[in-house]
Amino acid sequence: MWLSLALTCSLGFLAAAVDAIAGGGGLISLPALLLAGVPPHLALGTNKFAATSASFSSSLAFARSGKVYFPLVKYQIPFTFIGALLGVWAVLRVSSDFLNKAVLILILFVVAYTLLRRDLGIEEHFKGLSALSKAAGSFFALFLGFYDGFFGPGTGSFLIFAFITIYGFDFITASANSKVLNFTSNLASLLLFALNGKIVLFYGIPMAMFMIAGSRVGTKLAIQRGVSLVKPIFITMSCLVAAKLIFQLR
Repeated sequence: MWLSLALTCSLGFLAAAVDAIAGGGGLISLPALLLAGVPPHLALGTNKFAATSASFSSSLAFARSGKVYFPLVKYQIPFTFIGALLGVWAVLRVSSDFLNKAVLILILFVVAYTLLRRDLGIEEHFKGLSALSKAAGSFFALFLGFYDGFFGPGTGSFLIFAFITIYGFDFITASANSKVLNFTSNLASLLLFALNGKIVLFYGIPMAMFMIAGSRVGTKLAIQRGVSLVKPIFITMSCLVAAKLIFQLR
């Protein structure tokens, strides 16, 4: 048991560091809990507990560094929260299997577009907010909040991609903004998991502590190294999400 705890904490640290940089940490932290023998429905809740702590720490660090664009994000937070609640409510009633193929196509499009547009997200081209861009931001915040609560894989990639393509942010600002929204959807999902008793605190508490430390390391690296670090990790984690979805379709 103690060996499995050490494994989940170590992988949780790595997952949070990667997630703080470009998203996709769930691809590491959730399998770590499953390898430790935690039943799937409890692993989901325990992972959400630890990931929420890490995403809060990362969001706070990005905010303190001035990388979060709050004039936009403040409109998106409530929509993300509501969307995530609706997503968790829906997944308890509807199978998410049908989403696999659609999400796989979308994530492959994100990877291909990012690779073909070599200048994408390298420099910031944000030109301010309009009523239309605020409405667009609220819509994709609601939609991706719902998606994160309902299904989840690739949420960070989609958020970063949306912030870059719709608003012209660079990868660092896009990653910072997405982390705030990701924390919001994590928190909404966590509340429902907690109310249903789906968290194993023996794993959740120490894993959360290691993931907070990992998120701090990842955030610091992202801020210091900039786009040269964030973009390749974003592409790598997006490819891993696609690989996971392909494996599930077999």
